[in-house]
Amino acid sequence: MSLPPIAQLHGVSKNYSLDGRIVEVLRNVDFSVHKGEFVAITGKSGSGKSTLLHICGCLDRPTVGKYLLDGRDVGVLADQQLAGLRQNYVGFVFQDFNLLPYASVYENAALPFLYSTLEEERWKPMVLQALEDVGLSHRMAHRPAALSGGERQRVAIARAVVTDPKLVLADEPTGNLDSVTSRDILALFSSLHKKGATILLVTHDRSVAATASRTVVMCDGTLTEVV
Repeated sequence: MSLPPIAQLHGVSKNYSLDGRIVEVLRNVDFSVHKGEFVAITGKSGSGKSTLLHICGCLDRPTVGKYLLDGRDVGVLADQQLAGLRQNYVGFVFQDFNLLPYASVYENAALPFLYSTLEEERWKPMVLQALEDVGLSHRMAHRPAALSGGERQRVAIARAVVTDPKLVLADEPTGNLDSVTSRDILALFSSLHKKGATILLVTHDRSVAATASRTVVMCDGTLTEVV
């Protein structure tokens, strides 16, 4: 019997109220990501891809439909339960890095353990390994201001994978990087995927999406193509 998807959307729609009118961002979306997949969502700005990613990461809830994360219906969870699920199951990589400016590389990578009941001697090896995996072991004591854009994104990736989450979500992770650095970051995502990471990446750039093993194209809130 095959395992259920890590992330699964059934008939998901998402509406927002804007200036007294209802804007439909997602429309009846059925979508799933299985363990070990590297999936890219691509499409024009405003197509709904980031909203879909936010729902997959439990940062937002569907207006209609159901979202299951590792088989659990997140729609029945209270906000505190949802936050716990998000912390334990999902790692995030953002376009703007979202690093703490006055914390070191090591401290930024260790942020997911900030509220952990584990003592540092238990999770420190995990942080060191994550920084080794992204090639930043030699810069652990530096602050983000001393790093290049690519290095900052590597710290963000280390932070996202340090707890070995079931799902890694990346929202335009190369959006603020030059083409050479972007290729390096995409190669890092490919390396993490080969090691077993399940990755869902949002990008408007088809060449970036080509790095993934499966691509979903969104248009006006619907899935229009699977390559």
